[in-house]
Amino acid sequence: MIGYTLRFTLMTALLGIAIVAPARAEEAYDPWPGLVQDIFSNRPMNDGTDVIGIEMPYRAEDAAIVPVTLRSKLSAGDSRRIRSITLVIDRNPAPMAAKFELGTDANVTEISTRVRVNNYTDVHAVAELSDGQLYVAKTYVKASGGCSAPAVKNPEEARNRLGQMRYRQFAREDTPASRTREAQIMIGHPNNSGLQMDQVTHFYIPAFFVNQLRLTQDDSLVLAMEGGISISEDPNLRFTYVSNGAKHFRAEAKDTDGHVFRNAWDVEKSGT
Repeated sequence: MIGYTLRFTLMTALLGIAIVAPARAEEAYDPWPGLVQDIFSNRPMNDGTDVIGIEMPYRAEDAAIVPVTLRSKLSAGDSRRIRSITLVIDRNPAPMAAKFELGTDANVTEISTRVRVNNYTDVHAVAELSDGQLYVAKTYVKASGGCSAPAVKNPEEARNRLGQMRYRQFAREDTPASRTREAQIMIGHPNNSGLQMDQVTHFYIPAFFVNQLRLTQDDSLVLAMEGGISISEDPNLRFTYVSNGAKHFRAEAKDTDGHVFRNAWDVEKSGT
């Protein structure tokens, strides 16, 4: 009886190790070094504490629409500027969520959007500066299932809204002489991730998302985005920039099916 009990105890312990070990191994695995190689060709990463900030909720209310804000932390006297910001959600199926190119003269200092988060994960923001160096900051988010979450809008409504754009300009507390603007672009698009299941057919819905967005004041670049499956349904960008006096704000978006969507707005008549 003692021998049987001992064997049972040892078997239970071994099974416990077999069950727990993979979970612990998964938690211990850090995908970031591999992502630095795959996305950034192993370029050196500098501490971005004083360069780029990333803000996300520690525990997301909805993993399919997690807010994220990227903010320049360069001091006013710094002669460098941020050329681009790459947003990486380490444990997502396609980790590179978006790459933002910042217009040379637009002085974009803040970008906010909404993303899908598929697992508890680190999220990195990598800024490339005009000195050619990369600077990284990170945060941690507790969320899961965002990439496979069903679409909020039904297919017919999504089709009717496809490519519709809205532009908003917000009042700021700056002095009237300030040329700084805060604006928002919203695009009607399902942004299917390829991991969502059709609730009727039970087949996976093919990936279909906005992969390019270009925003200009007249013909001068403000902000361009290369997007992936991690950008939430109905892509939404809110950002700051400096006006060059242009009368029109323009947007051009492309998706993975080759659709091209364009619109333009009179800046002076755009309200809050």
